Amino acid sequence: MLIFLVSIAILILGYKFYGPFVEKQAGIDPTIATPQQRLEDGVDYVAISPAKAFLIQFLNIAGVGPIFGPILGAIYGPIALVWIVIGNVLGGAIHDYFSGVMSLKEDGKSLPEIAGHYYNVVFKGIMLIFTAMLLFFVGVVFIMSPAGLLSNLSYFEGTFLAGNSFWVLLILGYYFLATLLPIDKIITKLYPLFGFLMIVMTTLIAGALLLEAPHLPQVGDIFSYFHPHDHADLLAPNPDGAPVWPLLFLTITCGAISGFHSTQSPMIARCLTNEKYARPVFYGAMMCEGIVACVWAMAGIAAFPGGYLELKAMLAQGGPGLVVNHIATGYLGVVGGVMAILAVAIFPITSGDTAFRSLRLTIMDAFKVSQTVRNRLLLSVPLLGIAYLMTFLDFALIWRYFAFSNMLLSTSVLWLATKYLFDRGTCHWVASIPAVVGTAITVSYITTNPIGFNLSPDYSQIIGAVTAAVCFIALVFQHKKRPTIA
Repeated sequence: MLIFLVSIAILILGYKFYGPFVEKQAGIDPTIATPQQRLEDGVDYVAISPAKAFLIQFLNIAGVGPIFGPILGAIYGPIALVWIVIGNVLGGAIHDYFSGVMSLKEDGKSLPEIAGHYYNVVFKGIMLIFTAMLLFFVGVVFIMSPAGLLSNLSYFEGTFLAGNSFWVLLILGYYFLATLLPIDKIITKLYPLFGFLMIVMTTLIAGALLLEAPHLPQVGDIFSYFHPHDHADLLAPNPDGAPVWPLLFLTITCGAISGFHSTQSPMIARCLTNEKYARPVFYGAMMCEGIVACVWAMAGIAAFPGGYLELKAMLAQGGPGLVVNHIATGYLGVVGGVMAILAVAIFPITSGDTAFRSLRLTIMDAFKVSQTVRNRLLLSVPLLGIAYLMTFLDFALIWRYFAFSNMLLSTSVLWLATKYLFDRGTCHWVASIPAVVGTAITVSYITTNPIGFNLSPDYSQIIGAVTAAVCFIALVFQHKKRPTIA
């Protein structure tokens, strides 16, 4: 139980004490007009209260990511919580905060446009490709996963609702409306309620764990995982032989660090009425997602007294959706079952639609296309049409590409934040150190994974470490020439 409480406490303390230090480096100015105040258009630049903005941002970045990922990562044991906390405080919260701040400072533009301003057109093009690829994969994943779940519910057996195609088309129809309509027609009205629902559900599960769960791991369990007769270092494999480095970091992204979040930040940056709201909205939403991830990682461990093999068997039977249902109904009964269905059906849809909306904004920003109804239609229809065709492909393959592009984009955004801080002459290390670590993880993953170079982990870990070291050395030399803030 102590490790659980300590994890939550570190996340809150990180927001309370490290957050203000990071905010000071960013150059927040509450007196200047925000993009929303200067560029109000009734479609994307629409004023939203900070409380609503927080709930929408929280729901947009969360979805089922901080639920499914930590459940899958629970196979690695309590070390999953260590990664969530360290990754969130030192990486994920920094990533989310600066992606929002940079967009606020640049008229609410998308990240590829900002990359072109701070680096060059080549980096802009690379970020545009990675951003569009990630958003598209997120959208497709969050068509397939809720459609698969809903079509397999026992309530719909023997009816047309049991068909996967029906739910795919229904979700696509909703995505079309959410992508096309002004942000205040659907998103600002419904999403704060769904965000509140996620907070309530997480709180109930956390309370049940503390009161009822007999198998909560202890702090010592982290060290026993690295028993000298079994695994002696951070490169040690989990019980199935999969190395912790880098696979754990790609298994649990939402809650620790996720590039997808940076694609959602510009949408909310266009709606904030004061720069001072950046920390509670962007940094705060990520901290809360870290808490959600800790709760579900702990639940994934505690709910299976038979150990990781029992968890693995249920994952093989019905994926993380079945595990969510098992945990929720086991601790909360019928109410938990209803909440579980809402969590794994509605929450991914709320991330999928904002993924396609952000994709529309990103592409139209990049090519300087005005956001008229006609132009939004001309882009949305083919994008969703291609997404529909992608739903016929293997889900596991799409998920692997999503995982890689997610980590790749988050690392790119951290390097972009490094340049932003470097140009200001403030402490760029808050972004550059996690950028170096992210580079090592990303390079190690793509060199060892079958979708990449498929090398032995022994080689890929060395290649990742060397690449990170080169980046760090380059930073040290550049640090000596950093400019003085105006």
